[in-house]
Amino acid sequence: MKRNTVLKLSGVERHYGQGETLLSILKGADFTLNSGEIVALVAPSGTGKSTLLHVAGLLEHPDSGEVSINGHPCNGLLDDKRTAIRRSEIGFVYQFHHLLPEFSAIENIMMPQMIAGLPRVEAKQRAAQLLDYMRIGHRGAHRPGELSGGEQQRVAIARAVANAPSLLLADEPTGNLDPETASYVFDALEALVRQSGLAALIATHNHELAGRMDRRVTIADGKVVDF
Repeated sequence: MKRNTVLKLSGVERHYGQGETLLSILKGADFTLNSGEIVALVAPSGTGKSTLLHVAGLLEHPDSGEVSINGHPCNGLLDDKRTAIRRSEIGFVYQFHHLLPEFSAIENIMMPQMIAGLPRVEAKQRAAQLLDYMRIGHRGAHRPGELSGGEQQRVAIARAVANAPSLLLADEPTGNLDPETASYVFDALEALVRQSGLAALIATHNHELAGRMDRRVTIADGKVVDF
C-alpha cells in the first residue's frame, strides 16, 4: 500500500499566557504521519501531548508554523472550513468514551454519518459493519450504560471512523481500562488502521501498547522527537 502524508506539522509553536508569564508548550515542533501508520505519543503529563493533538486536530490554532492535512495547509482557513475538515477528515477518540447515553450503540455510530448527510438506511448499514468489525455487532441495540468499559470504547472508536476520516487522533483511549481489555481494544484499533489505511496518532502512558506501534515519539523542550 502506497503511503501518503496525511498529517504534517512544520515549525509549530503554541504559547499560553499565565498572568505576566508566557508558557511555551510547543517550540518549533515538526512531525509527519503517513497513511496506514500508527504512532505512539508517549510523554509525561504537562509536556504538551493534548496541545499537540488539539493543534493537529484543528481544535486550536498554532501561534506560528503550519498544520497540513493531506497536503493542504490549514492555518489560513476560516473556522467553518476547519470545522468541515474536522468532520470529514479527522476522527477523535478520548480517554472517556463520550457516548450519548440515551441512544443505542448503533445509533451513536449512525449520528455523525447522518449529520454529514448520509441517509439513515446507509448510516445504519455502515454502523452495523463497524460494530461487527470491532467484534461487538451483537451489542448494537444496547445503550452505553449496558456495555462494559471495553465495549463502550470500541463503540467510540467505531463512531470516530464512521465518516471514513483519513486521520485518527486518540488521547489515552485505553487509559480507563484494565490491561487485558486495553490490549483487546488496541487489537481492534490496530486492525482497523491496517485495513482502512488510516493514519493514527495515539497518546498513551501504556508502554506495552506503545511498543506495538510503528514508532514512538515524545515531546522534549517543545519539540516532537523519536522516543
